[in-house]
Amino acid sequence: MLRQVLLTVSRNDKIRDLSVALPITRQVVQRFIAGEEVPDAVSVSAELAASGRLITIDRLGEDVLDVEQANKTRTDYLELLDALAAQGLAADAEVSVKLSAVGQALPDGEKIALDNALAICETATRHGTTVTLDMEDHTTTDSTLGILSELRKDFPQTGAVLQAYLYRTEADCRDLATEGSRVRLCKGAYKEPESVAYQSTHDVDLAYVRCLKILMAGDGYPMIASHDPRLVEIAGALAIHNDRQKGSYEYQMLYGVRPEEQMRLAEQGEKMRVYVPYGQDWYGYMVRRMAEKPANMGLFVKSLTSRK
Repeated sequence: MLRQVLLTVSRNDKIRDLSVALPITRQVVQRFIAGEEVPDAVSVSAELAASGRLITIDRLGEDVLDVEQANKTRTDYLELLDALAAQGLAADAEVSVKLSAVGQALPDGEKIALDNALAICETATRHGTTVTLDMEDHTTTDSTLGILSELRKDFPQTGAVLQAYLYRTEADCRDLATEGSRVRLCKGAYKEPESVAYQSTHDVDLAYVRCLKILMAGDGYPMIASHDPRLVEIAGALAIHNDRQKGSYEYQMLYGVRPEEQMRLAEQGEKMRVYVPYGQDWYGYMVRRMAEKPANMGLFVKSLTSRK
């Protein structure tokens, strides 16, 4: 119930505006978000890379309804990629892009988003790194997978994200479990209706395992995005069962969540990639993190009630 409430709140404009207007404690910001500007994201990436972890960086922002803002997001990603390369971090850090942040919801949005994503992929490839397309709510899934298909014609290394809580995802896993296909499997962090998505934690977990079995048995490159110890353990067992060598898949976790487990996996020789968000548009991201782990609510509430 709490998770559903939080996911509803994450899309409530009035609550968002009130929350953003209140002071934010550095404790919350630094725990989950790298900072507001490109140098902040680069600095955090350097620290993570020095510890043996890989990075994927998300420039926060979504549901852009203005062409100039979509183009600004594209420009920010290009600046970020240039900065990562200048610091010698391109081999360790890629970027994650929400298509709604680069114009997907605009009139003629698929073309605008594709053009912007192509520019980001071109710069990433020039610097020797990659791009993963984040997945958003279910109404954008077909559009996002269509744009992914177009991008992969020129940039076959472009990563996909699939959300296990959608009924359709097992079929999507089968379609994408092909040679060279990078697929991040997550549980899903948007409020979805019962008509398209599993609602209970138990059912979502079972769906995640079914999808993970498909990806680990396939010819692609699975990216296991979960903090759940049980699912991490199952992923390791499936790697052994399918004779997968370390490096033929990777684990992914959010910046600020289970850092000790991140280090444990990295120290065991596993590829461990940290999802690092940065930027000023933090609200929706933060509330979805609370929904995924309600124990974090105390930190969030403290940030919204603090007057210091």
